[in-house]
Amino acid sequence: MRTTRRTTITGFAALVITASTLVACSSGSSSASTSAATATPQASASLAFTPGTKAHPRVVVITATDQLMFMPMVIAVAKGETVTFQVKNTGTIEHEFMVGPKADAFADKEGTPEIAGITGGTTKSLTVTFDGPGPYAFACHATGHFEAGMKGTITLIGS
Repeated sequence: MRTTRRTTITGFAALVITASTLVACSSGSSSASTSAATATPQASASLAFTPGTKAHPRVVVITATDQLMFMPMVIAVAKGETVTFQVKNTGTIEHEFMVGPKADAFADKEGTPEIAGITGGTTKSLTVTFDGPGPYAFACHATGHFEAGMKGTITLIGS
């Protein structure tokens, strides 16, 4: 009888302590999330990044591989944003990186911004402002690379 009584009292005490802790945590959490929500500007809430400007471009790292792929293959940019692409070749095969309006980048159109001669183990940069209507894309036009699927798309947010 004593063991049952002691177990019941211990269980009841644990229940009270747990309930008190939950009440304390939930009331503190509620006021913290309310103040955090009011401190965050609404305009930034829809973006998962801070858009770059011409004075302070956002850096996006693109990896070019020997498997003839860019990683990531899809990038989001804000309308009017300036981005510096740092293209890192992690393999040994030479690549290039062309970025601009999708039709131009995919057609290897003369005058479209590009970096050529990205040799194995090197990183090269290119800064672009996305102020047109889109769609935008990037591609590698080293022999056979584009045909093998070495390309990516840029999603324009806020257009």
